[in-house]
Amino acid sequence: MLLLVLDLLGIAVFAVSGALLAVRQRFDIVGVLVLATLTGLGGGWIRDVLIGVAPPTSLEDWRYLTVPVACGLVAFWFHPALERVDRPVIVFDAFGLGLFGVAGALKAAEHGAGPVAAAILGMVTCIGGGIIRDVLAGRAPVVLTTGELYAIPALAGSAVAAAGFEVGLPTVAVAIPAAALTIGWRLLAIWRGWKAPLPKSS
Repeated sequence: MLLLVLDLLGIAVFAVSGALLAVRQRFDIVGVLVLATLTGLGGGWIRDVLIGVAPPTSLEDWRYLTVPVACGLVAFWFHPALERVDRPVIVFDAFGLGLFGVAGALKAAEHGAGPVAAAILGMVTCIGGGIIRDVLAGRAPVVLTTGELYAIPALAGSAVAAAGFEVGLPTVAVAIPAAALTIGWRLLAIWRGWKAPLPKSS
C-alpha cells in the first residue's frame, strides 16, 4: 500500500509539470493530457519494461491513468493559478522526485534487481518522464543540460532505498530516510544555487 501511495503522489506531481509545460507551449487539451500522462507515467513504463513487468502496472490499474488525466485537466483549466504558485510547485516537484525514486528502486528490488540496478532504475523512474516530456515539447531535456541537481539526488535516494532493501530493513524504515535524502538535497540545491559540473568553455 505504501508503494502505491508513493507512486500515485509522484505521478501527480510530475503530471502537473508536464501539463503546465504543454500549456506554455500552446498545446490543445489533447496535447496537455498526453504530456501530463507521459510525464507522470513514462519513467515507470521504462522501469517496468526493464524489469520484465509487461504490460506496465500503470496500464492495468485504473488509478494510475486517472491521476495524470485529472492533473492534466486541472492544469488545463486552472493554469493561471498554478503558474502563480511557482515556489510550492518546486517544493512539490522535489517531493515527487523523492517519492518516485524510492518507489522505483523498491519495485525494481522486489522484482529481483540487485542494489546497483535497483538504484539506477529508481533514478530512471524519476527522470524518464521528464525526458520524454521535453523531447515531445521540442527542447533538450532539462535534467541533462542545465546543471540542475536533479538526477544525482534521485540516484542517491534510490541507492539508499535499494541498499536498505538488500539488507532486509522494513519498507517504512527504508523509504523515509531515502526520500528525505533526495528531497532535502534537491531543496538545498535550489536554495543555495548548487549545480552539477558543466564542461568549461573553450
